[in-house]
Amino acid sequence: MGRENSFPEAEDSSGFKDKNKSIKYDGMAEAWKSRDGSIISNDGIRLEREDSESKAGSIMRDLDPWTAWFYKPHTVTVLVAGACLLVWASGALQSEEHDLDVVTNAKRGVWATIAVFLGYCLLQAPSTILIRPHPAFWRFIHGIAVVYLVFLTFLLFQKRDDARQFLKYLHPDLGVELDERSYGADCRLYTPEKPNKFSNVYNTLFDEFVIAHTLGWWGKAIMVRNLPLLWILSMGFEMAEVTFNHMLPNFNECWWDSIILDVFLCNWIGIWAGMKTVKYFDGKTYAWVGLSRQKSIIGKVRRSLGQFTPAYWDKDEWNPLQGPLRFVQVLTLIVIILTVEVNAFFLKFCLWIPPLNPLNTYRLIIWWLIANPAIREYNTFLQTRKPIKKLGAFCWLALAIAIVETLICIKFGRDLYPKPMPGFVFWFWTTVCIALVLFLFTWTIKIFFDGRGDADETEVDLKKSM
Repeated sequence: MGRENSFPEAEDSSGFKDKNKSIKYDGMAEAWKSRDGSIISNDGIRLEREDSESKAGSIMRDLDPWTAWFYKPHTVTVLVAGACLLVWASGALQSEEHDLDVVTNAKRGVWATIAVFLGYCLLQAPSTILIRPHPAFWRFIHGIAVVYLVFLTFLLFQKRDDARQFLKYLHPDLGVELDERSYGADCRLYTPEKPNKFSNVYNTLFDEFVIAHTLGWWGKAIMVRNLPLLWILSMGFEMAEVTFNHMLPNFNECWWDSIILDVFLCNWIGIWAGMKTVKYFDGKTYAWVGLSRQKSIIGKVRRSLGQFTPAYWDKDEWNPLQGPLRFVQVLTLIVIILTVEVNAFFLKFCLWIPPLNPLNTYRLIIWWLIANPAIREYNTFLQTRKPIKKLGAFCWLALAIAIVETLICIKFGRDLYPKPMPGFVFWFWTTVCIALVLFLFTWTIKIFFDGRGDADETEVDLKKSM
């Protein structure tokens, strides 16, 4: 029997109770086991953690009486309300003289179709491992991801010029050829002939995208939660800019813009702030006290606002050096993230979407909302030891969207890039690919022979003991 060291539960001012104060020692496993299911070695290293789906399920089963109604299915009620809304919006009970013109009816019909589908997803789509602020919110995001995937698939089957003009239905300013801006036309730090002697640095530093750049890396840090991988992504994107700057003028940057302003200023600030956020949430105690048990109005308000923060926080453990397969799996994640980032610039160029157009913002928001559960699902997929595994719904959707976006960039990019790839870029990536294949092959062979050596030693020991 193991022994249990119990400490009184401590409740802080925000309404959390710390249930991790009770720890049980399992003498056979030589490890400490906390009540949340995590197994911790004597050295303080977490060996195993409770599955994210189990955590989400246990939280959903222990609902507060005051808010339990919001988590119960109300499918019939929503169906009746939705039908009434359709009757009102479509004018089904009105005479034909109230009908609008064909184009307006077509637009309203398309938006109504999307609304009906999103309403279905709100109720019936598969739940994800994220449950805050409400599981229905993430089911709704699942529906938006499907709509975006279907829209991209439709766009893929159009001609390039037709696709550009079709986007006018989404925003009237589209369908006009862009004047691409190059950031590397003049790389001088000091410009004596201009009133502002440092105008190049000033214009780049106070560009409207600097804040967006920093916020983007803060968001990526929240998703990836691993400092080495974030810096690999940071350097990888700068290498992608050098690789494709013969194709896109936006990627033609000055050395000080790319290295100093991007990597060591915007990227560093965003990654630092993001990892501080990750550390804050990782250090919190996630044992929630229900709204009805809050004794004061301030406590109820704080608990209500806490509904928009994570219900629990898993520290992602990628372990890329665990083995050749895990290395390839983590490398795949890096490549997909970089592909999504690069696609944003190619889509703008091919479809004539100005940088300040709201469609770019909508795409970034959709991707961030999709990527949060997708990366959690992918990390769970890598860590679980179940014999049968499959990718989560968001992870599958994210991969499918990235593939279709890439196909659109390839199809619509034909004949738009007259300049050939520089020779040094081609040979650099060829060398990297060859070195990577040799590294993985050598690593695999080493593991194979090490395993055979351990098996031979075990067989010899068994013979000696007989």
